Amino acid sequence: MTPAAEVTDVRRRYGRTQALDGATFEIGTGVTGLLGPNGAGKTTLLRILATVAAPDSGAVSVFGRDPAVSGDRLEIRRRLGYLPQDPGFQRGFSVFEFIDYIAILKEMTSRQERHAEVRRVIDAVDLASVSGKRVRALSGGMKRRTALAAALLGDPKFLVLDEPTAGLDPEQRLRFRELVSDAGEGRAVLLSTHQTEDVAALCQDVVVLDQGRVLFHGSPAELTSVADGRVWFAAERSAAAELVWRGADGRFRHLGSPPAGADVVEPTLEDGYLLLVGRVDEEAAA
Repeated sequence: MTPAAEVTDVRRRYGRTQALDGATFEIGTGVTGLLGPNGAGKTTLLRILATVAAPDSGAVSVFGRDPAVSGDRLEIRRRLGYLPQDPGFQRGFSVFEFIDYIAILKEMTSRQERHAEVRRVIDAVDLASVSGKRVRALSGGMKRRTALAAALLGDPKFLVLDEPTAGLDPEQRLRFRELVSDAGEGRAVLLSTHQTEDVAALCQDVVVLDQGRVLFHGSPAELTSVADGRVWFAAERSAAAELVWRGADGRFRHLGSPPAGADVVEPTLEDGYLLLVGRVDEEAAA
């Protein structure tokens, strides 16, 4: 099966910062998690895939088309849904008006058909009861759902979602995961996050990005297996550990090469991820 998108040796620099450094991977149908700490290059990569930015070098293909070519770029945008970190809501717009505005930008010229599509995506994210409410008056979770509704316009075949659960409370995150899971049926979804629990809950495939480089590409189970035999608990901090922190029960959780007789436990996806990036993402753990 032809992948929805291909990234080959993509590099992008901002001044002295190398945001992407030879990133290479493919995205197929279903939900792919793009996992990495803050500053890993995730947003830069998503902006390139969404045709908002261009790489300095390397190749990108979406639906077999080259976003560097004007005609191809237009065709990609017609089949793409993009949820950026900051959707840039117009201050005076209601939910319906904002999504209708985005629909106009997506070339939906028939008013009757466009409004039917706007109502469809509003229903899909369960916002019909507040469709006339000003976006600025919504909760954070409702704003993210409004932005997702806009991304779903036109039933895109490729959804690019940048930190869609950032800033949401646990209940809102569960609701959003349900929406993203439904959206992943029959289409490709690339979900950027630094929350390992989002990846474990949603994704069939995962890419770990750090300092602009792809450290891992495989299934969540394969990422978890990176930490097989390398996680143990102890009452005291061990110098043999690569990473260690105190758990809620007062014991220390260690990652690395366990000493003889260590209380080795089953790893989690987060354990595999932390061993790959070599540090604890404090914001993700908060």
